[in-house]
Amino acid sequence: MTQLRVLVTGATGYIGGRLAPRLSQAGYRVRVLVRSPEKLTDVPWASDVEIARGDLSDPESLSAAFTDVDVVYYLVHSMGGSDEFEEAERVSAENVAEAARTSGVGRIVYLGGLHPDSVDLSPHLHSRTQVGQILVDSGVPTMVLQAGVVIGSGSASFEMIRHLTNRLPVMTTPRWVNNKIQPIAVRDVLHYLVAAAEAPLPRSRTFDIGGPDVIRYGEMMQTYAEVAGLRQRRILVLPVLTPKLAGLWIGLVTPIPRSLGRALIESLQNDAVASEHDIDDVIPPPKAGLTTYRDAVRLALRRIDNGEVETTWASASPVGAPSDPLPSDPDWAGEVVYTDERTMDCDADAGTLWSVVESIGGENGWYSFPLAWSVRGWLDRVVGGVGLTRGRRNPKQLNTGDPLDFWRVERIDRGSLLRLRAEMRAPGGAWLEWRVHSVDSDRSRLDQRAIFFPKGLAGRLYWYSIMPFHGIIFKGMMENITGSAARQTVQSG
Repeated sequence: MTQLRVLVTGATGYIGGRLAPRLSQAGYRVRVLVRSPEKLTDVPWASDVEIARGDLSDPESLSAAFTDVDVVYYLVHSMGGSDEFEEAERVSAENVAEAARTSGVGRIVYLGGLHPDSVDLSPHLHSRTQVGQILVDSGVPTMVLQAGVVIGSGSASFEMIRHLTNRLPVMTTPRWVNNKIQPIAVRDVLHYLVAAAEAPLPRSRTFDIGGPDVIRYGEMMQTYAEVAGLRQRRILVLPVLTPKLAGLWIGLVTPIPRSLGRALIESLQNDAVASEHDIDDVIPPPKAGLTTYRDAVRLALRRIDNGEVETTWASASPVGAPSDPLPSDPDWAGEVVYTDERTMDCDADAGTLWSVVESIGGENGWYSFPLAWSVRGWLDRVVGGVGLTRGRRNPKQLNTGDPLDFWRVERIDRGSLLRLRAEMRAPGGAWLEWRVHSVDSDRSRLDQRAIFFPKGLAGRLYWYSIMPFHGIIFKGMMENITGSAARQTVQSG
């Protein structure tokens, strides 16, 4: 039998980044469609798939990627950003439907949101429902899987529960805390998605999927507290707490940006329970059974503790974040660019120095003036940015495209170069990079460079306003990175 070729859109996102390697392991020929192939440069499964560049909003970029494809997975969602996201998602869905129809694709698989019928849906759930309907009406056989709250290490829903419960022994919540939810473990979502490639599909339709538990959202937080070894939380329900206010609060307390927090909250205003179980007739549950909510929480926490988080909600760049890579140096001619460049020798070999550089950020900190970094992170959160609370996916290793507090890894040449691109709110583009050089067997050199491309007068004023802190922050960072590497060498020797 000829192997099916599957195309995964959204492969740099939370679900897509986990699905692509599992499809490859299942024996399918996998092609992934991404706007920035550079983000997949060093993911473990990059060599197992074909990588195509394209944008769902640009129909001309889809033709080649959809050629000779049997199954298309549509896994692109917008959970925040501008008020025009519904229109943008509609256009993207129509472009995918047309490309699939023209290319003779045999099936579309779409992951949508679980929702009740005959009620007013939140803008994001309404948009997901609209996308699903466009694909069902495309003329291409389509299977729409509708899932509710996805529980797994790094998922936005789980991270919201985790941080709220960890940080607030007493919390105020909107009335939706008493709504019924049917959560599903990410491993079970992936089980259904992989099987959907060849499951019987007499006609295009939706299928509800969910875990074995139907519980209230408040119970989910209390169960998390129990599994995490915390005391039971006191939950005070405030009927006047609107999704907008709750989104602002979540944006301050958790790593979830307020736009994403508001979208998640709005989607929880109605019960989210499977209304039918027809999926059992076409895709049997996993052999070990569906994962309970309690077990899903336990598995997620174990992966976080072991530094084994495959993807996170922040894997995809936030809407409005800078996306252009650092221009090559010759192109700076005639452009205004500000830099802070420093070099320092280190009494440690290049490998030890690199390990310190690669572990920067997150819980490991930024090696200089912690208060200044915290203040900048909070200011970014206040104006709607991502702040410092995204942390890092793995405490020791970085990959291209990884989120790192309010930075993103733009390029990593392991052992020699780490370049970060800022995703904080700022009047210009900013980068921070380190280069490690070997001097001899037990000495190395670190080059550090901060780069800022200002936008207009505001950008220039911004750079000069923070210049007084550069001598403290960047000098201290350089000294502390090399000092940490030297201390590790002494301790190990």
